[in-house]
Amino acid sequence: MPSLKAIRKRISSVKSTQKITRAMKMVAGAKLNKAQQRITELRPYAVKVQEVLWEITRDAVAAPSADAPAAEGIEAEGYAAALTGDRPAHPLLVTRPERRVLLLVLTSDRGLCGAFNTNINKRAEREWKSRTEAGQEVQIAVIGRKGRDYLNRRNAPILEYLPGVWDKLSLETAQAVGAKILAPFNKNEVDAIYIVYNEFKSAMTQTVVVERLLPAGAPAQAQGDESDRVSQSGQAAEFVYEPDRGALLERLVPMYVDISMLRALYESMASELGAKLTAMDAANKNAKEMIDSLTLEYNKARQAAITKELMEIIGGSEALKE
Repeated sequence: MPSLKAIRKRISSVKSTQKITRAMKMVAGAKLNKAQQRITELRPYAVKVQEVLWEITRDAVAAPSADAPAAEGIEAEGYAAALTGDRPAHPLLVTRPERRVLLLVLTSDRGLCGAFNTNINKRAEREWKSRTEAGQEVQIAVIGRKGRDYLNRRNAPILEYLPGVWDKLSLETAQAVGAKILAPFNKNEVDAIYIVYNEFKSAMTQTVVVERLLPAGAPAQAQGDESDRVSQSGQAAEFVYEPDRGALLERLVPMYVDISMLRALYESMASELGAKLTAMDAANKNAKEMIDSLTLEYNKARQAAITKELMEIIGGSEALKE
């Protein structure tokens, strides 16, 4: 059995750790309220921007069917140009066969947030290996030291590491990240860009998602029942553009990229704080249970020591009487 001094020292150490976990839980909870409010306010706007963009470009970005005749001299202009006989509505809407793919992986810079980083890293690794086995050339851009370290240890094809993103998270930061991520797509070095991140559900629940950023695709609603986009008269919804569709897309497409990037960053930040809050709460409870267990062990050891001393005194007294 450990000595009383050793048990007291261990109880003191656990109490010190409990103070740290309690403080980290309070900090994470305070930050989570703000992060949750930001993503709750931004999410409907980001979804609506995606829906509007898809409605405007639905016919232009549709991929050709297998029976469509091949057009000569069409390369970077993509399938939209082949169908319409014109250039694509916007360079970022160009649809090409996905032979080269860029994965943007969002992780945190620090740990102590449960399985947050582990889940996202394993999902990114599976996505990278499955696409590689399918014959695609995969490159990875990483935000967060935890993702960089994990993928470096597995010799992943990291194209770029973006440090300092979480230090000052804002629209300007999202625009700077978007500009770096879009560079390979604009140079035709990659055919599609996917974001791998944790979507915030609640403080206890975060879901890893792989979302295509470019080329712009149909949102979840648009991929479902066509009746959602058809009026009661049976006619498809029509839009009137002012001044014209091209001028609208010049503003809408960059806005879609910036807002989608900002949403992914906000989702990841809120998910990290939620995971950290849950992890620190669990650590705080475990520390309390450990302190109770050590205190009980200490009391038992002290009682045993006192009983032993009493027995020695009684034994000595009886020996003197004899």
